[in-house]
Formats: sequence, structure tokens, C-alpha cells
Amino acid sequence: MALIPPFFMDCVAAIGTTDSQGEQHWVASGFLYGVRITNDANAPRQYRVYLVTNRHVFADLPHAYLRFNPQADKPAREFHLELFDDAGKPLWYTHPDPAVDVAAMPIHFDLLQERGMQVAYFENDEHVALLGMLNELGVTEGDFAYVLGFPMGLIGGARNSVIVRSGALARVRDALAGASNTFLVDAFVFPGNSGGPVILKPEAVAIEGTRPQVVPYLIGLVQAYVPYDDVAISQQTGRPRVVFEENSGLAAVLPIDFVEETIDAQTLPPVQRPARPAQSAANVEAED
Repeated sequence: MALIPPFFMDCVAAIGTTDSQGEQHWVASGFLYGVRITNDANAPRQYRVYLVTNRHVFADLPHAYLRFNPQADKPAREFHLELFDDAGKPLWYTHPDPAVDVAAMPIHFDLLQERGMQVAYFENDEHVALLGMLNELGVTEGDFAYVLGFPMGLIGGARNSVIVRSGALARVRDALAGASNTFLVDAFVFPGNSGGPVILKPEAVAIEGTRPQVVPYLIGLVQAYVPYDDVAISQQTGRPRVVFEENSGLAAVLPIDFVEETIDAQTLPPVQRPARPAQSAANVEAED
């Protein structure tokens, strides 16, 4: 029994960089996101594909690496990702609002396939639920969700192995009402989860007066864990001596609407918005 389509795992990428000593570190997660660019119902569907992650992931990196699995159980391969052109201009887009922690970067998906990578992308007209759809579906606190990514640089062994954590929507109505940029998921996330996708879990049952949600949807991306301060008090003076920042177990998640807005701001004419589904890299080079 699968509650997450297996190809969703192939949409997730590990993002890494190298330090001053040349050692490689895997620092974040991202995912491939396809924006439909054809409107003709009789023509084959075509998508423009982007790598999506957080703005803060790319902000301080001179370059990055992506790690994908090849077909036929071969060891994972790494791809060098240039983040700036020769003039120092970013090759990735950010949301027009600097407070929205989203980055999107065009990717040559065909090149990844030509190199034999086992990759897929979320289609924005099939696999995505924006806030308006979540309102229509009656999504509320207590509904379940999955967080996909690579916390603490745990990318697996010879091949990428996405870590899946489950949790519940802890606070979402303020985001649904447009009063907050994020919603909260009751799931532990750690450094390395940043930019990873969040999937609404399908449910076959629902309480009376509501309908079951039977389709898994991409609904957001992880921004960070919500911290709290734990204060150590001096026994002698009774005053605070040390403050520790701890993980509350709550994850702040950015609605996928911000990904669409980030891409729309860079695209003329604007890209097509996802239709309601039925209920049932130009700068990517392979590393040898």
C-alpha cells in the first residue's frame, strides 16, 4: 500500500556545496517543479522545469551540487550547478517580496534524462494544491502531511534515499485566510530539510459533513524549524546565564502559491495556473 506516489521521491534533489578545504557537504533539499506551458487541450502537455528551494539556501553559496539517482540501481551522480553568471548576476529567481523565502531556477530536465537520471517533476496542473484548492477541499488542522528531504546531510549510501517524516497540519487556517506567509506542520525538521517538499496525505475516511481527501498533493516547501529558547538559570544569582535555542518540533512551511508567484514574476506571458484535478538544467553540468 503506497500513500505517496513512488515518482514523488524522484522529484527530490539533495543540494550540496564545498567548503574552503574542498570538502563536500549536503546542506539542503530541493525539488523539480514543472510549469505547464501549453494551453491547447488537444496538444501534448509541455512543461518548463525548475529547481525549487529556499532563498536562504542559495544566498550564501558561490556554487552548488545536485545529486540524483541514475536508472538501473547505479550509484548516484553529482551535477555541478552554477548559481551566478560571469557578471555575478544570480541565475535563480526570488519572490518579489524579500520576506518570502523561495528560490526557483530553470533546469534542463531533458539533459538529466539524457544522462540516464531517474528523475521526475511535480506537474503544477496535476500534483499541486494551492491555497484556494486547500480551502475548497476543506483542509484544516489535524490533517496529515509528509515532509520529504535530506535532514542533517543524510543523503543515503551509494544512492539518494529520501527521508520521509509524517506529521499533522498544526496551524493552517491563518495561511488559508492570507494572514500568514507560512503554515505549521507538527513534524521534526532539521538543517538539510530546508527547501524540501511537503505532501498532503490522502485519507479514505472523513467525519460526517466533510469529504475524504483521496489525492496526495504538493502543498508547500519547508522553510525551517520553529525554535524556542531554553534558559539556564544561575543557582547563585537566580539570573539567566545561558540561552539554548531548541527545536520545537514544529516546521514552518511556505505554501506552494509562492513558488508560482516567483516563477510568474520572471515569465512573460504569465504561466498557466493549475486546474483543479479530479479526485480519484541550462546551467547543469555533469561531474565525472
